[in-house]
Amino acid sequence: MKILLIEDDMIETMKFQRAISKLDAKHTLVEAKNGEEALNQLQSSNVMPDIILLDLNMPLMNGIEFLNELKSHETIKYLPTIILTTSENREDLLECYKIGIAGYILKPLKYEDYESKIKRVLEYWDNNELVKA
Repeated sequence: MKILLIEDDMIETMKFQRAISKLDAKHTLVEAKNGEEALNQLQSSNVMPDIILLDLNMPLMNGIEFLNELKSHETIKYLPTIILTTSENREDLLECYKIGIAGYILKPLKYEDYESKIKRVLEYWDNNELVKA
């Protein structure tokens, strides 16, 4: 499965890389540091990700701004987008679901819990019939 991780925090990115490196299934990871960079990648690439994991709090273009842009594009609006964030703000959660996300995952503080959540999320999406761009 090809994953686009949109995350501005290098430590969080390294944590995600470490978590998926321990999985039996091998995934391809593409990274973007903010929503603007991710949109540029999506619009200029012939190979689309199977899923997008998106942080909300980022510079230049935050997660909600990215979601609004993503959903306005005919060719990429259907890509399953899962929020991966520390934001427990109910307004963020409701806004994201209103826009059309596929899931909202809170980053746990304990690494073992984080690893377990990432494993379950990727196993779930690996079992889905994903739309290929």
